Amino acid sequence: MNGPRILIVDDEPPARDKLRRLLTEHAAPSFLAEARNGVEALQVLAAQDFDAIFLDMHMPELDGLGVAQQITSASSAPNIIFVTAYDQFALQAFEANAIDYLLKPYDEERFLRALAKLNTRLQLSQNERKSAPLIIADRGHIKVVPVADILYVETADNYVLIHTMEAQHIWRQTLSAMLQRLGSDYARCHRRYLVRLDKIAQFSPAQKGDGELILHSGVVLPCSRQYREEVLLALGMS
Repeated sequence: MNGPRILIVDDEPPARDKLRRLLTEHAAPSFLAEARNGVEALQVLAAQDFDAIFLDMHMPELDGLGVAQQITSASSAPNIIFVTAYDQFALQAFEANAIDYLLKPYDEERFLRALAKLNTRLQLSQNERKSAPLIIADRGHIKVVPVADILYVETADNYVLIHTMEAQHIWRQTLSAMLQRLGSDYARCHRRYLVRLDKIAQFSPAQKGDGELILHSGVVLPCSRQYREEVLLALGMS
């Protein structure tokens, strides 16, 4: 099996040198690239695919969170490990779906723990990744949301509202990226909504080819003409 393709992003040469040495010694990457800032990182990421990115948080022009927000909506987005001297951004990092947060100055033991998390993530099958719970930063707390608990997802500007039976969570993500993340148990029923298919109790047709989806919980969601056939086919009703 080929080693991972890894991108290092940091504006400080010594920090890049340290990561390059540790990754070369312990990760056996098949390809290792570097970027000096967030803008350069996006250019590299647009040209090539990577399995992981070790991303500095504090950089001029475009910081690490800005980079993460621009790449996490892609279906082939790399796994992110933030590397920073600032501990106050940990919640935002996990909200950006990072798998770890390396606080400078870190030692080799701490680096190896982060690398172990990355290796575990890379070994997961696609289905296992989609069934893994969402990790969401919510008002100073980290919330673990099982995918199976999600009834529907609603877009809200640059965020999504994730609805479960017990609560509602807000996450910085696009609806298209959420559908990619959640997989075939969910379908888009409207430009603003995703729905879990086994939570649908009834489809009610409306005018002009539109319709409504009535969930077992009693929630009613719009089903637009654009997505109607896709939803009905997924339900076995077409």
